[in-house]
Amino acid sequence: MISNKSNIEISWNFPYASSEVKGMAYKLPGSEEWTIVEGVTGTKGKLPITLPEEEGNYDEFYIMIADSQALTDNFDNPEKVRRNVMEVMLDYLAVGLNPNKITFFVQSEVNALTELTYYYMNLVTLPRVLRNPTVKSEINSKNFKESIPVGFATYPISQAADITAFKATTVPVGEDQEPMIEQTREIVRKFNSVYGDTLVEPQILLPDNKACLRLPGTDGKAKMSKSLGNCIYLSDSADVVKEKVRGMYTDPDHIKVSDPGKVEGNTVFTYLDAFCTDEDFAQFLPEYNNLDELKEHYMRGGLGDVKVKKFLTEVINKELEPIRNRRHEYEKNIPEVYHILQEGTKKAYAVAEETLNEVKASMKINYFDDAELIKHQAEKYSEQ
Repeated sequence: MISNKSNIEISWNFPYASSEVKGMAYKLPGSEEWTIVEGVTGTKGKLPITLPEEEGNYDEFYIMIADSQALTDNFDNPEKVRRNVMEVMLDYLAVGLNPNKITFFVQSEVNALTELTYYYMNLVTLPRVLRNPTVKSEINSKNFKESIPVGFATYPISQAADITAFKATTVPVGEDQEPMIEQTREIVRKFNSVYGDTLVEPQILLPDNKACLRLPGTDGKAKMSKSLGNCIYLSDSADVVKEKVRGMYTDPDHIKVSDPGKVEGNTVFTYLDAFCTDEDFAQFLPEYNNLDELKEHYMRGGLGDVKVKKFLTEVINKELEPIRNRRHEYEKNIPEVYHILQEGTKKAYAVAEETLNEVKASMKINYFDDAELIKHQAEKYSEQ
């Protein structure tokens, strides 16, 4: 990790250079851009540089497994939720999230979240919650019609509790969660205006890559969904990924290889936008230099879906292989994974309780902790 505004020295040594080096460029770890330095000469030397502000320099990270929320539309199947707690945790660890730096916790084990949700309900009207476009979309996709569980409809409020309990400043989410974060911000502003500055107003963090804002399901639907069966899972084997990609939605008018094809709304190309790099072309499809060339060929005709899907399969499996391997390692020690989750939950419980106490103090409902209240009322009644 790069420290903020830290000074370092780049050393260079070209003993076999036929002439003096003039000018230099350097690239920071994790960056794709080269910075050109003018006025550098010689075949060896040192160059002091000042690194830019570090991005993502946060004090604490909290990641929640939302089992309580899952119960709102799985209330009749708690065993499903119970099983998936470990599945989700294994996925988090498999993608490389470091338990030494991140606090993982189970939502239902942090009681303060439920109490905060209850208080926040007084700050939001029912029509405002039901107008939330994400809630409306989920209600339609789950075909609730008039039988909407209250717990599901109030999801934006419980999410506000999940966020504010840890005084989160930044929430990384997909594009579909923007209305939820805005709802949280509204609740924070309303609470602070009524009771005084207590809660922190969070900011949303969206992916820079537009294709990653909201990755569609393999069938071209707006969102991946387990119930729709249009997901590629982190734990899927290479063969399963191959089969899922083979069945992915493409351009329905691209019937023959010679037909010009559309890339907009073509799920295969959306996934390529999200995952492929120029290096992938060099490794798996060397007749093209980059995705732009592949798209251009597809749009003018002469490129079949089978070839594009084969390339996407290679790209996704390359991305998933180290994830699958890490997952298998963690699967060998499930008790340790539960221990990580339990320790994180203990920490989250304490932090959320502290926020809850601050909220109750601001609302003046901390009766037994308010010595001034007790003193005042004792004096009041002693005078009678």
